[in-house]
Amino acid sequence: MKDFKVGIIGATGMVGQRFAILLENHPWFRVTTLAASSRSAGKTYAEAVENRWAMPKPMPEKMKDIVILDATADIEKIASEVDFVFCAVDMPKEEIKKLEEAYAKAECPVVSNNSANRFTPDVPMIVPEINADHAEIIEAQRARLGTKRGFISVKSNCSLQSYVPALHPLMEEFGVKNVLACTYQAISGAGKTFDTWPEMVDNVIPFIGGEEEKSEKEPLKIWGKIENGAIVPATAPAITTQCLRVACTDGHMAAVFVSFDKKPTIEQIKEKWAAFKGEPQELNLPSAPKQFLHYFEEDNRPQTKLDRDMEDGMAVSIGRLREDSQYDYKFVCLSHNTVRGAAGGAVLMAELLAAKGYMD
Repeated sequence: MKDFKVGIIGATGMVGQRFAILLENHPWFRVTTLAASSRSAGKTYAEAVENRWAMPKPMPEKMKDIVILDATADIEKIASEVDFVFCAVDMPKEEIKKLEEAYAKAECPVVSNNSANRFTPDVPMIVPEINADHAEIIEAQRARLGTKRGFISVKSNCSLQSYVPALHPLMEEFGVKNVLACTYQAISGAGKTFDTWPEMVDNVIPFIGGEEEKSEKEPLKIWGKIENGAIVPATAPAITTQCLRVACTDGHMAAVFVSFDKKPTIEQIKEKWAAFKGEPQELNLPSAPKQFLHYFEEDNRPQTKLDRDMEDGMAVSIGRLREDSQYDYKFVCLSHNTVRGAAGGAVLMAELLAAKGYMD
């Protein structure tokens, strides 16, 4: 595989820091450029972050002295230095849309962690194991933008990264009809630590702005189909959610209730989960978990602290599958929100797009 030069736009934030960690020794992608707001521009990465480094591992040595560029003012310079960029900026949604499109029009592919373009009809929102075929919409997007290389591809919201993969293998044969998902989301999902958000210690907040709408709508785009140069969202299943912020550093857990058109047995569900794999596993992509879905037979698993780092944080853990009195079944699932749910999911998507030739 070609050696790709990549940039991180929004490198000083929590997801940007996670990108830095994940890309430190990546076999395909080499970080050559870092960008952030004008406040950080001109400083080295070490100077710009200073006491705000929030990762469990130290800042990569080879990135410490990279001078931060201005994410908005230096688009042409950045685009000329890299093969593509990862984008994780903290800006108003409309500004993010304009920024990402400006990079794409500068012939720089954008792999985005932001929500701004998730419902742009010709922008693929890819969970690599589930809808890798949505990359095909990129050609229609390039035609709209008037680009040869440039495009935008986005990852979905972190809140649905545990339960959508668990539901997906069950859909074709059994027909998922109704879903209730209650998510219990770590503070890193808000870009916070306990040091910066002390009021979250010993606390649960029963509201995360915009999260429930994303959790209910985004899966339908992921399960949608490409028609006439646009991704048309699926009309089923019916999904309702509640999203709570809980006192954990990392890891989003979901309590899921599901009804089917054709009710499977517990054994059939477990077999589907154990056998499930997607293109990342078939292509043996560097960041792909060997076993995407792990099922625990123990009643008290998965646990956030014990299981969020399963397969380097890229796998989904599932447990407590049992029948329900109102739905057919209920279970719990867990994913690492800043790895699989954010930077890691974006890196895997970039690997998929590179393997398919979209970064050439």
